[in-house]
Amino acid sequence: MGISTNHATFDGLGFKLFLDNLAAVAADKPLAVDPCNDRRLLAARSPPLVAFPHPELLKLNTPVGQDSNPPVFEATQEDLAFNIFSLTSADIAHLKEKAKATDGVHTNTRISGFNVVTAHIWRCKALSCDTGKNMERLSTILYAVDIRPRLNPPLPASYSANGVLTAYARASCKELSEGPFARVVEMVYEGAKRMTDEYARSVIDWGELYKGFPHGEFLVSSWWKLGFAEVAYPWGRPKYSCPVVYHRKDIILLFPDINQGCGSNSGVNVLVALPSKEMENFQTLLS
Repeated sequence: MGISTNHATFDGLGFKLFLDNLAAVAADKPLAVDPCNDRRLLAARSPPLVAFPHPELLKLNTPVGQDSNPPVFEATQEDLAFNIFSLTSADIAHLKEKAKATDGVHTNTRISGFNVVTAHIWRCKALSCDTGKNMERLSTILYAVDIRPRLNPPLPASYSANGVLTAYARASCKELSEGPFARVVEMVYEGAKRMTDEYARSVIDWGELYKGFPHGEFLVSSWWKLGFAEVAYPWGRPKYSCPVVYHRKDIILLFPDINQGCGSNSGVNVLVALPSKEMENFQTLLS
């Protein structure tokens, strides 16, 4: 079963609610969740108040009459190599232990699976481009943060529209290459921690004023913990659930590594599309 959707309709969590309700309707049962679609909950303030700098966002300077909603990341015409890298539970545990070796970094970082995997991918992706030639180049990673519980008051858990905003972390290639891994994980954690109620409202108001979109070197899009494979349709649960491959080198996708036979989400698959030479460098760095 394939479904095409749009973030203007709902985000990953909203999509999971949609699939749960689809499964309930297919089984002639009441809706699993009564969805909340009140878009006014995330309306811009009047007047808008941008209280923070937002380097993760890019203003649009669109001439009158032209499309004011270009895609965030365009499909490239380059020849790309595609690969799926599997990180096992043991790999993730190793990254967590590596992140605990702070080497003088004083941090209260939450060392989660997502944070360590994203930090590792960020380092590999940034360094695969230049291979040491431009170590002062700044690399910016983007990733989604669910703002439902971060707002004041929080959004309802059943909020089924788009309730994510783009967090970011930024560092030079030299810092990513030579600095302790714990610091890279800390930067990823800080990017998400930055997304408070005040910051989120500032982002929303910024969008009202400038009609822009996220801006960075690449985006990590995670389907890892969304639970699409756990939806109980009348004919059973999916044997597997994953995104369709995009011809885009600026989006890296995470999705569950579901072991056949036991259905455990012990690891994660990393879908990467890069020019062949960059892919070779990425693979060497990832291993």
